[in-house]
Amino acid sequence: MEQYGKILLYAMPAFLALVLLEKGYGLLAGKDTYRNMDMISSLSSGITNVVKDVLGLSVSILAYGWLVSKVAIFQLESTFWVYFIAFMALDLSGYLTHRIAHRINFFWNKHAIHHSSEDFNLACALRQTIAGFVNMFTIFLLPAALFGVPGKVIAIVAPIHLFAQFWYHTQHIGRMGFLEWFLVTPSHHRVHHAINPEYLDKNYGQIFIFWDKWFGTFQEELPEVPAVYGITRPASTWNPIKINFQHIWLLIRDAWRTKSWRDKLRIWFMPTGWRPADIQEKYPVDKIDDVYHFEKYETPSSKWFKAWSWVQMLATFVLVFYFFGNLADIGSPGIFWYGGFVFLSVYAYSEFMDKNPFSLFWETIKNAIGLIWVWQSGDWFGMSKLFPSAVWIMVAYFVVATLVTTYFVIGEIIVEAKRNNRQLKWSL
Repeated sequence: MEQYGKILLYAMPAFLALVLLEKGYGLLAGKDTYRNMDMISSLSSGITNVVKDVLGLSVSILAYGWLVSKVAIFQLESTFWVYFIAFMALDLSGYLTHRIAHRINFFWNKHAIHHSSEDFNLACALRQTIAGFVNMFTIFLLPAALFGVPGKVIAIVAPIHLFAQFWYHTQHIGRMGFLEWFLVTPSHHRVHHAINPEYLDKNYGQIFIFWDKWFGTFQEELPEVPAVYGITRPASTWNPIKINFQHIWLLIRDAWRTKSWRDKLRIWFMPTGWRPADIQEKYPVDKIDDVYHFEKYETPSSKWFKAWSWVQMLATFVLVFYFFGNLADIGSPGIFWYGGFVFLSVYAYSEFMDKNPFSLFWETIKNAIGLIWVWQSGDWFGMSKLFPSAVWIMVAYFVVATLVTTYFVIGEIIVEAKRNNRQLKWSL
């Protein structure tokens, strides 16, 4: 936990810098692949994912260490080969897990967040799940276990394997010559993120593309078929926490509503997107039928509204940065209270980005909790040891955040809805 937090102290600013660099390059090149709210939503999803991972809010049905102890044929030393085998085993496991996530209803919920952006850029790579509380596929690391690859090697290689999947989420790099034969490139991954019929459910590889070529899931990017990004049932929200659970909530409702007991049971393991026949007509859901003629989700906003959304996200980013640097000092249960506060912060300002007037409720609750914590503890999780004025800075932020959000909810969200004769969407 603490070690991963230290890694993220370097990784988080690096990823943010690369996202901003791509944004800047796109503006200069006349090909900007970012929209403000989508960018903030992606970065916010990354925040929730790393906080969840650092807190260890997931378990494995099958522990890798136990698997090694039962099936290992060899006992490899810590040489180049043990790390090579670990990397290849992780990549094969990633391919298989990725393919299952796309093909089976229940497992799609864990992965839908990654595809939910209707743009394709480095920021969308950060849209990672918080819904994966249980890892069911440690068995796919069987090749590494057979060779006796130690668990500590997997623990070292796994973050490297994950971070190495960041760079190819871009539209600014074309085909890459001979690398296209064996590596996952931006061209390959643009296909994977596309919802065009020609591209759907292809190119599951994470580092190496030859798994797809061997197992029949490879599709080359076609010049005459420009990729259209997103998911066929659009998320229609900037709130990454809601997106993480949209699909599973649909499955729960469908399983409850259908009259067929057979369908109540099999809905979870049917192909992704399958719904019982008696539910589809009675309870239709939005679905993109023509990928070339649909409107991307957007919430038209003033420049100051967008600026305040950025301030809220960056303030949360700074709080998370402090959190990861001081995990040991904060200790338990403090780290879980802190993590919960981060999730509440993201939920509040992303509801604000959706122009939901109820966002004021969440923002007020968040700031009230913050003020109560400071009042009762006399500090913000030990921050005053590093910054003597930290308490007053936090108090000022909580007060100002409440006032500014109130101003925008009353002065822009409600006024705009009334001006357009649009019914306000008061939803939690």
